[in-house]
Amino acid sequence: MSTEFLDLPQLISAGGTVRLPGSKSISNRVLLLAALAEGATEVRDLLASDDTERMLDALKTLGVGVASLGGENWTITGCGGHFPVRQAELFLGNAGTAFRPLTAALALAGGDYVLKGVARMHERPIGDLVDGLRQLGADISYLGNDGFPPLQLKPAAIQPGGVVKVRGDVSSQFLTGLLMALPLTGETVAVDVVGELISKPYIEITLAIMARFGVVVERDGWQRFTVKAGSRYVSPGTIYVEGDASSASYFLALGAIGGGPVRVEGVGSESIQGDVKFAEALAQMGAVITTGPNWMEARAPQGGLVAVDLDCNHIPDAAMTLATAALFARGTTTLRNIASWRVKETDRIAAMATELKKLGAEVEEGADYIRVTPASLQPAAIDTYDDHRMAMCFSLAAFGTPLRINDPKCVGKTFPDYFACFAKVSKAAPVIAIDGPSASGKGTVAARVAAALGYDYLDSGALYRLTALAAQKAGVDWADESGVAAIATRLDAEFTAGDIRLNGELVGDSIRTEEISAGASKVAALPAVRDALLFRQRTFNRAPGLIGDGRDMGSVVFPQAPLKVFLTASAEARAERRYKQLIEKGFSANLADLLLDLQQRDERDSQRSVAPLRQEADAKLLDTTGLTIEQAVNQVLAWSKEAM
Repeated sequence: MSTEFLDLPQLISAGGTVRLPGSKSISNRVLLLAALAEGATEVRDLLASDDTERMLDALKTLGVGVASLGGENWTITGCGGHFPVRQAELFLGNAGTAFRPLTAALALAGGDYVLKGVARMHERPIGDLVDGLRQLGADISYLGNDGFPPLQLKPAAIQPGGVVKVRGDVSSQFLTGLLMALPLTGETVAVDVVGELISKPYIEITLAIMARFGVVVERDGWQRFTVKAGSRYVSPGTIYVEGDASSASYFLALGAIGGGPVRVEGVGSESIQGDVKFAEALAQMGAVITTGPNWMEARAPQGGLVAVDLDCNHIPDAAMTLATAALFARGTTTLRNIASWRVKETDRIAAMATELKKLGAEVEEGADYIRVTPASLQPAAIDTYDDHRMAMCFSLAAFGTPLRINDPKCVGKTFPDYFACFAKVSKAAPVIAIDGPSASGKGTVAARVAAALGYDYLDSGALYRLTALAAQKAGVDWADESGVAAIATRLDAEFTAGDIRLNGELVGDSIRTEEISAGASKVAALPAVRDALLFRQRTFNRAPGLIGDGRDMGSVVFPQAPLKVFLTASAEARAERRYKQLIEKGFSANLADLLLDLQQRDERDSQRSVAPLRQEADAKLLDTTGLTIEQAVNQVLAWSKEAM
């Protein structure tokens, strides 16, 4: 798994407009049919993603003319059903919308091909599609486990006048792949669906796009589909790819949870995609939905969202978004008829249940359902299982708690700039970062600013002291990096003006002893502890807002803070302040020694390799040498009014 992550603060509102990327399902269908068609097709607004890159790379390898027109626009010069390259090995990653249709097309195209993917693709079933193709005379061999990729395809011996039977209850992509490939046989072929056909709207997409390329499929309900002899694909000239309706679901839910309105452009009431019906499901939860021909908009209901019990067969991908929206609905939400989740990029039912539980929700899962009861959400690091939809769905949970999304780049499969779009239409709880050298007064100023604004307060330096104290209480050696990091991750710390608590116990004096100070210095040098405390510090960024003080608040912990303050004073002034503090507490002190100690500490802090003390370019300098505490506090408050 990737070690990359994205930390999201708690969100407080949402509103704005998002232009959606092209639909993945439509994009790869259009690319394949353009390749199989006679003539050149100009494809407009194609989705730029991992899945479409796999398809484009495969078509190039097969000798199809592929030319970029700039942006998301391409020209595909079709081969009339005869790929120029008759022998090739194709790597298709984890792109099911490329692997399944290409399997069918290449099995009937008369060449010798090997199709491979990532390890997860080799765990995704394809046996029902292979069985259907073999009924037509296709020569397909499994190179690994029976029923799963990788595959060896050799020239088929087409059987005339065939009837193919294919199961409909595992993946609609099997039927889609068969239907799109049938014109290559030159024969009249009927496909009979065995059992309940899931994801029917995706078949509607397939039939609509085939018709755009000149092949009309005769149908008898959802049980039989017939492609007539002589059917052939012809370029429509120019074709536009709709915005992705599944991707719309995250932003519609964002509006329903975060107030809104949030509008998505590129998909609306005239869409051919079944996932637009997600808006109806969201409306059942109480969301206020409005639509136009090419747009949809959602806002939160006055009384908040309510739970639903819903059959999700018609919106299998978008239904995942309902599982995280359920965290913000009154009651228990049940999503049924979602067995197909288990054979997607990951076992989505199991993955969804695991991650929802991390957040504190009560979850029950079955073979084809998931049941979610919300609770007070707690910060968590969400694993995404190399599944783009897991990452996008769980971003919504940030309305309840700060959280970490592991491997956020997995969204590249369908929506590479998802998190940038997400940030544009969501507003985070504000944070003011106050950094500065030791004894500059930043702690006092930060605590008073927090009290004045009603914000939470984070003393970041105290976190390392608290970690050392917590490790000592737990009997964990300060040199035990993994042990101390585990303690840092679950540290129960609370800061208020003048008070610091660990597990509810006042420890303000305990963490200032020489022993704990030495321990803090030791644990702060451990990379795993710094990593753990980075997320721990960011979990303080929740509503209504946060004031954080330290040495790397603006540079490392909260680089996106709308207000950064670098608070300093001359070394002489700081030494004198420290001297007065010690004398008032009854300790003996030497002013010259204190000055030397501060100067040496400034040098260490500014020269250290990890998170050195420095003024960020966008931080406001506040020199308190000649200021009172009240003057310094008032200056920060004045800046906060300008920045927030």
